[in-house]
Amino acid sequence: MGSGQVTSSVPSEFQGKRVTVAGLGVSGVPAAKVLHARGAIVTVVNDGDDARAREQAAELEALGVTVRLGDGATLPEGTELIVTAPGWKPDKPLFVAAGKAGVPVWGDVELAWRLRGPGAAPWLAVTGTNGKTTTVQMLASILAAAGLRTAAVGNIGVSLLDAVLGEEEYDVLAVELSSYQLHWAPSLRAHSAAVLNLAPDHLDWHGSMEAYAADKGRIYEGNRIACVYNVADKLTEDLVREADVEEGCRAVGFTLGTPGPSQLGVVEGILVDRAFVENRQKNAQELAEVSDVNPPAPHNIANALAAAALARAYGVPATAVRDGLRAFRPDAHRIAHVADIDGVAYVDDSKATNTHATEASLASYESIVWIAGGLAKGATFDELVAKSAKRLRGAVLIGADRALIREALARHAPEVPVVDLERTDTGAMLQAVTEAKRLARTGDTVLLAPACASMDMFTNYNQRGDAFAAAVRELGA
Repeated sequence: MGSGQVTSSVPSEFQGKRVTVAGLGVSGVPAAKVLHARGAIVTVVNDGDDARAREQAAELEALGVTVRLGDGATLPEGTELIVTAPGWKPDKPLFVAAGKAGVPVWGDVELAWRLRGPGAAPWLAVTGTNGKTTTVQMLASILAAAGLRTAAVGNIGVSLLDAVLGEEEYDVLAVELSSYQLHWAPSLRAHSAAVLNLAPDHLDWHGSMEAYAADKGRIYEGNRIACVYNVADKLTEDLVREADVEEGCRAVGFTLGTPGPSQLGVVEGILVDRAFVENRQKNAQELAEVSDVNPPAPHNIANALAAAALARAYGVPATAVRDGLRAFRPDAHRIAHVADIDGVAYVDDSKATNTHATEASLASYESIVWIAGGLAKGATFDELVAKSAKRLRGAVLIGADRALIREALARHAPEVPVVDLERTDTGAMLQAVTEAKRLARTGDTVLLAPACASMDMFTNYNQRGDAFAAAVRELGA
């Protein structure tokens, strides 16, 4: 780990500056309003021209903001700065033109970072392929249990601009950041940060696994106290080594095994800290019991350890870690126990939309009837099936790309019975759950962990999980 003193240069004024906001949506509209209120000459460009975009455009135009719908490719004349929605790909013509013209590009996170006032709340930041939202919510629960004024913000659905510029005063913020947001946030410097894990995802956006990892690794730049990494995922430790941090910042690992010095881990059912204690060569601090983590699945215990590490880096006492984890309730569709019917548990992990998340989900149970399938987004399933084959009692496949999973099962788990459902209507999930019930035996878990996106059959993963829970309740009745 190198060291470099970095301070964020806070531009006091956007007065008269010509700023182009790329994209309307959740981040574009607040960014345009904030910049306009600070005297910038704002033009919003947007690829789409649908009813929602026209509604948002009318709202901004009423304030005096120029909006160009249906043309997100052309750089408006005289642009001095672009503020982009995080999802816009770096190779878009607008950004290519900006590069040639020497125009800087910021995301909404960068804008929020630069608009923080003097004495603003520090950020404890979290990224990773899976587990970000849960970890940030656990972290906020721990910080609140310590009596700190805090909020879970960022990619979690609460705008960082609102958190930074709102009336509420915070002591510290728990911030979820996506790889897209980090790509467009060059001057962000967190108090401490964690990369939970890295698996191939969004490669169509980043162009390569190396570029994706590099963007995730930006979260460590300029950290002051701790760079938290996953001992089981060497890529995360490599990112810490490459980071340019402040003098005295430490690498802190989390592990499901016994922790070494400067690590948090698990000893005989207890979460322990050997990083933020006196004489960490010999001493350990008990933080909580594994049973305090809800649910106590292995990947969720890892999330809890990462959250605890960031909270401890901020100086939170051990009792607050325990109390915060006990108070935490996970969001819906994340390893959510729906019901027990005839000695079989039914679990909704519809949020497992990629193979990495599904592998963690499958590792949580011994004997599983697996409901999987949907939109594969370019994923392959051989490694997932090979690792999980011994746990599978049966599989029920749904959705557009189910053949990819069926073929992987045929190659790596040929003895596992497979039900392949062609139907995609609203009754498909009830049939899937009915078939799973037929395959299951007492002590098994019927697990919805699709390893795929949901948009082929459902609006989103929430609706898919709701359909599963409704089907389970119907069977139980």
